[in-house]
Amino acid sequence: MDPVRNPYAPGAGSPPPELAGRQDILQTAKDALLRVANRKSEKSIVLVGLRGVGKTVLLNQINDMADDEGFHSIFIEAHEGKSLPELLVPGLRTALFKLSKVENAKVKAKHALRVLKSFAGAVKLKYRDFELGIDPETGTADSGDLEADLPQLMVAVAEAAHAAKTPVALLVDELQYLSTMEFSALIMAVHRINQKNWPLIVIAAGLPQILGLAGNSKSYAERLFRFPSVGALEKADAVIAITHPATTEGVAFTPDAVAEILDATQCYPYFLQQWAYEAWNVSTSENITLASVKTATIAAIEELDQSFFKVRFDRCSPSEKRYMRALAQLGSGTQRSGEIAGLLGVKSTSVAPTRSALIKKGMIYSPSHGDTAFTVPLFDAYMMRAMPQLPKRKHSR
Repeated sequence: MDPVRNPYAPGAGSPPPELAGRQDILQTAKDALLRVANRKSEKSIVLVGLRGVGKTVLLNQINDMADDEGFHSIFIEAHEGKSLPELLVPGLRTALFKLSKVENAKVKAKHALRVLKSFAGAVKLKYRDFELGIDPETGTADSGDLEADLPQLMVAVAEAAHAAKTPVALLVDELQYLSTMEFSALIMAVHRINQKNWPLIVIAAGLPQILGLAGNSKSYAERLFRFPSVGALEKADAVIAITHPATTEGVAFTPDAVAEILDATQCYPYFLQQWAYEAWNVSTSENITLASVKTATIAAIEELDQSFFKVRFDRCSPSEKRYMRALAQLGSGTQRSGEIAGLLGVKSTSVAPTRSALIKKGMIYSPSHGDTAFTVPLFDAYMMRAMPQLPKRKHSR
């Protein structure tokens, strides 16, 4: 069929053609935004799930929702190359300059800008013209201790937001890349803000290891955050995600074609879109059949192998790839770390650094003590394709 009409065409950062099965999460976020805007007690939110479940899509939807409700939203994406202060300072600076234009908020916003200057200086950050015309607020957020300074900074921002009658939403993607200290500081900042119901909320998304990071950082994290799970879609929602976009174009999937896609993708949103996209392209009629889906599966896997999977695979060292290959050989789902080490012919302690490095890179996580699983759905099958044989261990001489 005409590829121009293909409603499943992927695009960088674009939402899927059908956001099915996520209404409860979006409603929870909207309710939280409305409560915060009215200075009511409310928890911040961390969306938790594997790769390919649509966490970033949801975060973008919530960002739009916040804008519609009159929030000033700050969207940052954590990664290994930058610290939390480096990520925060530009967005907070922009927000405070906007708030400073509101007559009732000029004093509070300028105070917050001075606090931001102090904070940036304490962590050895320079940003554009911070040195021009802005004096630091000596004695506030300038100790160099992130757990002490970040809460003071965020309270100053929240006070300016209150004065301007413009609530602030801080959205953080890839939250798992924060260090334990950074996440602890963020939790303490949320705690301080919640104590006075200031109009500022944190809404974030991260891989499952964020749950362990939250527990290790502060014992009261569960009182400050909701952690809604974002997983594979329920079967009925997955069917809607497949069929509805086609229906709007006058095209239908046969029931056995839908069943084949559900089985191949395990109902993960990213893969549902990829399979439906390829099935549309190979189909020669406006009824997409099982035969078309089987042909599409070859194209979908090839595309994923060269993009979605490979970009993650290429970030890993040979020893990390060997560890992942052993994990894949044990089968899908959660595996015992000791069994992985056994397959590699070594003790668990000797591969612990490799395992830790893979967790830090967001490739694997530990669902419970001693367990290991991939953060990327279907990655076990990819590893078996990418490395048909488990490489032999190199013996040191």
